[in-house]
Amino acid sequence: MVGVEVSKVDSSFQVSAYESSSYTENLIGTLLAIFGNLIVSISLSIQKYSHVTLAGTKDPRAYYRTKTWWLGLVLAVLGEVGIFVSYAFAPLSLIAPLNAVSVIASSILGFIFLREKWKPKEFLRRYILSFIGCALTIAGTYLFVTFGPNSHEKLNAENIVKHVIGWPVLLYLVLEIIAFCLLLYFYKQRNANYLVVVLLLVALLGSVTVITVKAVSGMVILSIQGNVQLSYPIFYVMFVCMVATVVFQATFLSQASHLYDSSLIASLNYILSTTFAIVAGAVFYLEFNHEDVLHICMFLLGCVVCFLGVFMITKNRKKAKAFEPYVTMDMMQGIPTIHDKGRVIQPDYNGSFSYGALVNNDSVTPATLPVAQEQMAVSPSPSSAPYMTSDLKRD
Repeated sequence: MVGVEVSKVDSSFQVSAYESSSYTENLIGTLLAIFGNLIVSISLSIQKYSHVTLAGTKDPRAYYRTKTWWLGLVLAVLGEVGIFVSYAFAPLSLIAPLNAVSVIASSILGFIFLREKWKPKEFLRRYILSFIGCALTIAGTYLFVTFGPNSHEKLNAENIVKHVIGWPVLLYLVLEIIAFCLLLYFYKQRNANYLVVVLLLVALLGSVTVITVKAVSGMVILSIQGNVQLSYPIFYVMFVCMVATVVFQATFLSQASHLYDSSLIASLNYILSTTFAIVAGAVFYLEFNHEDVLHICMFLLGCVVCFLGVFMITKNRKKAKAFEPYVTMDMMQGIPTIHDKGRVIQPDYNGSFSYGALVNNDSVTPATLPVAQEQMAVSPSPSSAPYMTSDLKRD
């Protein structure tokens, strides 16, 4: 009896110690992911500011010769390293949705970099969706971080091989390859250039990316701690798959950016990529096996609320206006017209730019013709007075 009681005490102590260690590692991974996404957003804003400053001052220097651009690059590398390391400490399903932090940070930085001055009522009316979206995203982030999976294993080479050869993973990979090939066929051969098709290709590749990133990150951290994993072939297989999927993701995203608005791409890509990443973590790393139904439902509710918040934030971003008023060769009723079609003769430069979070001055209205001129006859009569040089200059 005494031996049984001692064994029960030892087992309960081991379980509590494992839970405490898992909680600590989850906290470290979560903080690293939040820090990394925040630093990446700040770095991108700094680089954007560098580009806009050069364009506004007509500085002949290249962007890579400025200190601000290099500061942004260093911060971007630091943030990406933090995100990469976070995968080694926390579950994949917990780290992937935290990309919403970068969306919130970019929205806040956009408000900071706004150069327009708005009245309080007008500002609230215009950006009320962004405020609600930020609130929903923060609430959703709190929910999925609080109720996210806590179980986390040390990813050495042997554990990763066991996961790879398991039948759930093999079935998942086969279905993913079939879906990817079908989507790629419709995209390339049938010219199905729909945004959902392109971003589904990105999300399918992204699910493989996060799996390989977590494996590579876990083995690198174990190697740094003294348990060398770099001599196993599975490490290099995962590394090659990680690099290849990242490159193809960037290619498809670049093609999508040429066809659709960036805000729509950002929201839909976040939703699809996060969903496939959570499914990949559940199938490949079995992250929800030890979770109860209540925690899983609250986690999914947090993800849905976060998705809605991100959609509202990106939905409120104004699309870049291609219209710039200029004078063309077209003649209407003997008067030069001002519109957005034709060969440019005299472009109107107002010194404003639109680059990422830095919003252009949308309050400028296009120039219109005077009513008196629009009502003139098509063919001027001989009795009508000719245009004077001073009148033309004044108009």
